[in-house]
Amino acid sequence: MSIIAQEATNRSGKFDTNRIITLLRQRYGAPESLSGSLPASDVLETLLSHRSVRSYLPRSVPTEALQLAISAAQSASSSSNLQAWSVVAIEDKDRKARINVVAGNQKQIDQAPLLLVWLADLSRLRGIAADQDSTSVGLDYLESFVLGVIDAALAAQNAVTAFESLGLGTCYIGALRNNPIAIANELALPNEVFPVFGLTVGYPDPAIRTDIKPRLPRTKVLHSERYQIESTSSGFSSYDETLRAFQKIQLMPAIDWTEQVCRRIGTKEALKNRHELADAIKALGFKLK
Repeated sequence: MSIIAQEATNRSGKFDTNRIITLLRQRYGAPESLSGSLPASDVLETLLSHRSVRSYLPRSVPTEALQLAISAAQSASSSSNLQAWSVVAIEDKDRKARINVVAGNQKQIDQAPLLLVWLADLSRLRGIAADQDSTSVGLDYLESFVLGVIDAALAAQNAVTAFESLGLGTCYIGALRNNPIAIANELALPNEVFPVFGLTVGYPDPAIRTDIKPRLPRTKVLHSERYQIESTSSGFSSYDETLRAFQKIQLMPAIDWTEQVCRRIGTKEALKNRHELADAIKALGFKLK
């Protein structure tokens, strides 16, 4: 039996509603119940069990795991079936180290045996149009860039679910956007290809406890018919308390979520050079009309 088949076997079995309820309680840090009689599923268990993994074992990711994850990524929805994304798989330690400089020297990039860089890719479409002696004016507009970013994000999330179903862990690396031009140079990206984010992949280190991080209450993100505006930040106090409890368990610095939001959006410096992103995108060949 292959490594991947064994991992899948280890995670197989019957999934009952009680397990889903337990995961929901962890996801929201509060009691949860399910109304109705929807059947539980292993897909739901994988999705609800998601957590970012930043500590990895020194064990390579099997080639077949990567191949299956990319096939899962290609199974994601794609606007007009343009499939305007690509991904670069990086295992070379020196290349990872150079990329990690851009990302601020994160330990998960250093430890992970595999780094995937997900790309919004209009270059392939532009080339097809040129080969067909066709115009490609539609690629000059902001909509096409946004389309490529969305396609890349949808594909990556499918890959994350696939990796996790095989017993692997992942962590998104948005810090590649600190200097997308440097990343483009490192990966020899052609014009109109943009590094949206990275993704570390590897086997989680079982010695490092990684729990499910609570999210906002469902009522804060689910609106019925029309958007309901939250009048003040005080409405998030219970979530601040929930997240602080999680931080204590994980031995993380204690900070309210509302304070974290304000720090992250308060100044352009907090964006870590990403306030210059529009100029960088144009420098990479996108027209953005």
